[in-house]
Amino acid sequence: MRPLRIRRSRRLLRGHLWVFSNELASSPRGFEPGQLVELQDLRGRFLAVGYVNPHSLISARVLSRQREDIGKEFFLRRIVQAQALRAALPLERGSYRLIYSEADMLPGLVVDIYQEVVVAQLNTAGMEALKPLVLEALQEALRPKALVLRADSRARTLEGLPLYAEVAAGTLEGPVEITEGGLRLLVEPLRGQKTGFFLDQRFNRLALGRFLPLGGRGMDLFTYTGAWALQAAHQGAEEVLAVDTSGTALELARDNAALNGLSQKVRFEQADALEALQAEAPESLDFIVADPPSLIRSAAHLKEGQRLYRRLNALCMSRLKRGGLLATSSCSWHMHRELFLQSLHEAAREAGRTTRLLWQGGQGPDHPVLLAMPETEYLKCFFLRVD
Repeated sequence: MRPLRIRRSRRLLRGHLWVFSNELASSPRGFEPGQLVELQDLRGRFLAVGYVNPHSLISARVLSRQREDIGKEFFLRRIVQAQALRAALPLERGSYRLIYSEADMLPGLVVDIYQEVVVAQLNTAGMEALKPLVLEALQEALRPKALVLRADSRARTLEGLPLYAEVAAGTLEGPVEITEGGLRLLVEPLRGQKTGFFLDQRFNRLALGRFLPLGGRGMDLFTYTGAWALQAAHQGAEEVLAVDTSGTALELARDNAALNGLSQKVRFEQADALEALQAEAPESLDFIVADPPSLIRSAAHLKEGQRLYRRLNALCMSRLKRGGLLATSSCSWHMHRELFLQSLHEAAREAGRTTRLLWQGGQGPDHPVLLAMPETEYLKCFFLRVD
């Protein structure tokens, strides 16, 4: 295992798991993408074991702070540790995030559980290089009916990796059925967004019913497969219009509505979210859920992203009755909590409305935040009363 010298190691010593290119003592260009390395300080003292990518701004990522072999047994130990953490959490056993990358000390690896189907994302060159060991460990530890690889994230493009999705082991026969707060939901692990479902919003969706006006009429924007809309209907809403641009996602959403006997309460429309909002009369809705995909891809797009969030939420606020509920989210890491709140305040001023923050949530506890790495906290969800 070749050494890689670090010129500035203070962040690493404080628990961070990334080493940026400007923190290295010399160029990493002599290394292969994904190559295992021993990280050392300028005096040659051991710091950690990790992997390197000379073509990425994040040049190295830490796997262990001990000198150890990165083999199948290493991954088995990490999986067992992740299982022990989730076993102590108030999760629905049939579906949850088992491994959340850096937060589980496995940077670049995400693993979600959907009943007997395991879906893994390999998002970095290091995890791609270690793929045979990762797959072997997952199969031995979890014994899944199907092991699906979703190697199609934008993060892989930044790492210079090809995109693909495949069933790596076992058989996958159509959608997988999971449960959430009394609902039955179908998930498409091979062709859905991310790993097929947004597990990170589960606790926020389940909290929605505490604030919904009973018998109210509302909208669910960016509905995907309908999880927010169906929870709203299940928890007391009389009528929900669920909107998404993806016809494929809406097909599954309609199946989910039928599966739960909610087809009469939830109506689905393939449309742009802003256009659907504009088609509604001002002050006509009791509640709106706005859970868009990330609107900020990088720090360079922060200002543009803030404008998009402000425009979306201002339009939502203008369509709500006085005293209506806006459940709005941002999964953009660059849109920090304070910035998001500022954007919502500006949206309220633009809409001429007064807003009060009633409740705030984030990613579920199966997506834990590593305090040494603020990058592991990304989801903000606010419930606002709009007057």
